[in-house]
Amino acid sequence: MDAVSWNRFQFGFLVTYHYLFPTLTMGLALLIFFMKLVAYKSGDERYDHAATFWAKIFGINFAVGVVTGIPLEFQFGTNWARFSNYAGGVIGLTLALEGLFAFFAESAFLGLFLYGKQKLSAKMHLFASFMVFLGSWLSGYFIIATNAFMQHPVGYRVGPRGLLLSDMWAYLLNPWAFWQYLHNMTSAVVAASFVVAAVGALYTLSDRHKEQARVFLKVGVVAGLISCILILFPTGDQNGKMVAEYQPAALAAMEGKYETSDKAELAIIGQPDSVNKRLDNPIIVPYVLSYLAYGSFGAKVKGMNDFPKDELPDNTELLYYGYHIMAGLGTIFIALMLTSATKLWRGTLETSRAWLWMLMLAFPFPFIAVTMGWMTVELGRQPWLVYGLLRTIHGTSPKVAGGSVAFTTLGFMGLYFVVGVLYLYLIHRQIAKGPIDFAQAHTIDEAGA
Repeated sequence: MDAVSWNRFQFGFLVTYHYLFPTLTMGLALLIFFMKLVAYKSGDERYDHAATFWAKIFGINFAVGVVTGIPLEFQFGTNWARFSNYAGGVIGLTLALEGLFAFFAESAFLGLFLYGKQKLSAKMHLFASFMVFLGSWLSGYFIIATNAFMQHPVGYRVGPRGLLLSDMWAYLLNPWAFWQYLHNMTSAVVAASFVVAAVGALYTLSDRHKEQARVFLKVGVVAGLISCILILFPTGDQNGKMVAEYQPAALAAMEGKYETSDKAELAIIGQPDSVNKRLDNPIIVPYVLSYLAYGSFGAKVKGMNDFPKDELPDNTELLYYGYHIMAGLGTIFIALMLTSATKLWRGTLETSRAWLWMLMLAFPFPFIAVTMGWMTVELGRQPWLVYGLLRTIHGTSPKVAGGSVAFTTLGFMGLYFVVGVLYLYLIHRQIAKGPIDFAQAHTIDEAGA
């Protein structure tokens, strides 16, 4: 591979690995705040102990997320210097806001939440959980706004040496950022809900921490069902319409559509053939793609054959399969959580061992779907770094050789493997220890008294 390909591969590996951790922390931030709110309003200690337990998991994820995210910041200068010079006058704003405000708010209040319970009042401890949630989700917005500018640049002007910010509010309130952010954060809640439900299923199957397991199952299943529906509509639907309007070449590649047509069909599955420019063995639904993309069954959808070759994504097969894996898993998630919610409402979920096993083993799949979603977003933007303004081949650091990037990639892989093993050990130890049970909590309270 050449230097550009190695730079793309290294950044893709690092950001994919890193983003597994913020996905869980951002989703857990909302669920922890919800548990604390229920505990504060109802006085139910189960939810308070549940929030404390998941805050410890949050803390481990947060720490590993910081460690794995630091190299990404340096890569803007080491591997993508020309991109930084060209777009830094715009995206520097949100990257600075994320670091100076959102990240510090999240980390400071996380410390208060984890270690200040005995010193803070119940209301202030609830407030600390809210600030962890707010900091986490603000951090997410600033990163998404940065990426949204690369997808749909707004609020800028072209200066003598690159792009400059001309309208801060247009940049921060980019319509692409709004729907991408909602879709992204909803996917984080899906992932966290599956993890919470999986741990609840584990404890139920092993006959441990029964009261906490009921809370985990209830919160995980209900939050999972709501977020799975929201990720389909309206957030997924509106994201698709944004792609159709501003990146029609990406839409054609995502859907494996080669020929332009009115009343365009939706291919549920098929095999794209880039050599012969066709989709093999498709299973299609007539008219649906026109409606999903443009809100009309008769709308024209442009195919890949009508775009210049240098404007098409450079890996249409990977983009196509990544998108369809994400969409297929999302459909399965709705069915899984809808069935689980039905069993929960009927009071049979805790006794359905086969279904509990399914819930317990399903937790990795939302992370796969999130990864495929980000691959879809980033591959769809190619061959551009900043869509329509800066191509990827013009954004790298020209003096960094491909061999150097390959060597450091191997080093990162080894280091991240060690970090991953340590992370799994810490998470396993925390789950094995489990939350504080009622009997345990009262024994501790009586001993203290």
